[in-house]
Amino acid sequence: MSVRAFFGFDFEQISHAERLASGAGGFVGIFLIAVISYYFTGFEGAAVIVPSMGASAVLVFAVPHGKLSQPWNVLGGNGVSALVGMTCYLYVPDAFLAAALAVGIAITLMHYLSCIHPPGGASALAAVIGGDAIHALGYQYVLTPVLLNSFIIFLVAIGFNYLFPWRRYPASLMKSVRQSRPAQTKEEEHESSLSQDDLDYAMRKMDLLVDITADDLKRLYSLASKYSESKCLRPEDIKLDHYYSNSQHGNQWQIRHIIDESPHEDPARDKVIYKIVAGQGRYNTGTCTREEFAVWARFEVEQQGDDWVRPGGTIESEPAP
Repeated sequence: MSVRAFFGFDFEQISHAERLASGAGGFVGIFLIAVISYYFTGFEGAAVIVPSMGASAVLVFAVPHGKLSQPWNVLGGNGVSALVGMTCYLYVPDAFLAAALAVGIAITLMHYLSCIHPPGGASALAAVIGGDAIHALGYQYVLTPVLLNSFIIFLVAIGFNYLFPWRRYPASLMKSVRQSRPAQTKEEEHESSLSQDDLDYAMRKMDLLVDITADDLKRLYSLASKYSESKCLRPEDIKLDHYYSNSQHGNQWQIRHIIDESPHEDPARDKVIYKIVAGQGRYNTGTCTREEFAVWARFEVEQQGDDWVRPGGTIESEPAP
């Protein structure tokens, strides 16, 4: 494993417009939280805006479609964490123990309530170590500033993200946007053997929290599949004694070996004979035009031990029975 991979360092292919919109959203969100909260409460400093709102702003404006950024996560995660944090401050005398309990219990409750929101940990911690201004509020801290701040950033996120055609908040609003843009929908749609239930099952099977909704995951798979299909090999790429994969999933996956050919200038008479060496129909042979085979094939592969390897080192494995 490289140092770069170990630390997760990667330049994501995000447009400048998206990056600038995220930053502008953070500015607008925090500014309005401070102004509106001060107007309603008259408090100052930590009592008017909690530091965790900076982290919430990163999520709702930089990753508005992320699972951890959705309204229930923002409101529920910050709210329950603030309640836990203040309770620990009031009833646990040792500050170190109170801080640790606040964050640990908050994470557990957010998991059980399906409202994991990373800034919630900061909301819980601030209740314990936030100083006199926060301690003086008692349980009012949960309502103001935490829930008031959270509700304001929720409303600002709805309005701000609506200004950009590729963004909506909450993420569920993107469905109506895609339906209203038939040209783009047609480009993005791709018939897939994966259903919503399949994706939900896979995410449960991983037993890990993944910061992407099943709907966005399905769309991601659809776009990736369509892009993969656009990279069909050309007829001249199909050569005698070479191996090719259709790069499909499940029972549709195959590796074919070109065992004979009958070259001809006429594409309709330029034939190849192939043998299926891996996947469904193994050991069967068939014949088709070189052009038809190129449409079927996605990658040329080489056998290395028990694996089939694409150019670049990607391994294709036969599906488990």
